Amino acid sequence: MSATPAIRHDLRPGDLGAIVAHHGVTYLPEYDLDSTFEAHVGAGVTAAGKRGFPGERERLWIVELGGRHAGSLALTDEGDDLGAVRWFVLDRAGAEGYRGLWLETFSDLSTAAAIYRSYGFRVVSEDHSPRWGRERFTYQRYELSLQDLAQSSSRASTGSSSRPFSVSA
Repeated sequence: MSATPAIRHDLRPGDLGAIVAHHGVTYLPEYDLDSTFEAHVGAGVTAAGKRGFPGERERLWIVELGGRHAGSLALTDEGDDLGAVRWFVLDRAGAEGYRGLWLETFSDLSTAAAIYRSYGFRVVSEDHSPRWGRERFTYQRYELSLQDLAQSSSRASTGSSSRPFSVSA
């Protein structure tokens, strides 16, 4: 039986280092990067830590599975009323025994849809009924077969099918 994921918002000793390490072990081998990438992430994490992250307008999400770091997401205050979405990396759900994932969204979110499709999600159904104050609205369900990804990953010598869900810097 898989551990139940836990999401917390408090910063604990070791969390900043775990964020940096997670990026290193995820990205360096997958994308053939050198240690300067991990140092880049570390510099951003260090700068945020030195200024007291998370501050009043900042947020942190730490995902743990069985007590181990399994993902992160942060919103950092970059000054001049600008925020940054940073350190978003999440271990693959297939490693936790799921055979697939689904999500629901709507068609106006075309940039998000492009990201979903780049990870192998496919639209499996659409509902075109009026919804949420609009006469024409396309509600969509996307699905991702993790079994298909695992099979295509084992056949490919390199590729993006085994990537975790992530946005970094």
